[in-house]
Amino acid sequence: MLLLLTPGIGAAQAETATIAVATNFAEAAEDLIARFEALNDHRITLVTGSTGKLFAQIIEGAPFDAFLAADQARPARLEAEGRAVVETRFTYAEGRLVLWSATPGVITSDGATVLRAGDFAHLAIANPDLAPYGLAAKQALQGLGLWEALRPKLVMGQNIGQAFSMVATGNAELGLVAKSYAISTRNRQSGGLWDVPEALYDPIRQDAVLLTETNVAARDFLAYLKAPEARAVIAGYGYHVE
Repeated sequence: MLLLLTPGIGAAQAETATIAVATNFAEAAEDLIARFEALNDHRITLVTGSTGKLFAQIIEGAPFDAFLAADQARPARLEAEGRAVVETRFTYAEGRLVLWSATPGVITSDGATVLRAGDFAHLAIANPDLAPYGLAAKQALQGLGLWEALRPKLVMGQNIGQAFSMVATGNAELGLVAKSYAISTRNRQSGGLWDVPEALYDPIRQDAVLLTETNVAARDFLAYLKAPEARAVIAGYGYHVE
């Protein structure tokens, strides 16, 4: 496989691939794709969206060659239903949930205390039915015994990117969002954050799977995600890697 990722690969071997990527991982994916394309002649087109939306598009026949989800369940289901290449599924990252505010001073103590105080009008989360980070947010609030109490204050995005934007634009004072968004260099509003204890939500293990067996570019890109260089990049975006 190292030969396939070495500069100077023959033009006849170069391919293009369209890869569906969960919104939370979009920035990291853009970085990884640029590094991958610098190593060979393959070209990758990135399509982002909530895991639920992308999964539905794949079921409906969208021409994606690989899928980087924000959970394990949907790639596993695609594999079980014969819609993915068997034995290509693996965990490429493990996400982390944070309570974030774009305004410094809003999170003045631990986030649980801030949430219990309820001194805010809106709390943004991703839709738990569509986005794994939304489900993690719901689990965290349930674990704190606050889900029912805070439901009137919840505003939901279809994906974690939309939930983050609600906070960034001031439409919500707080949000339970992906740590990768909060610490991103593109985030011009550092504000404040609180790492939600991992015991409050199920691990957000994000799996990738190959959808087109004959697409060399997609296969090589998934192999690249396992390389030490790629793992270091992923960790730098706020994810845990094995």
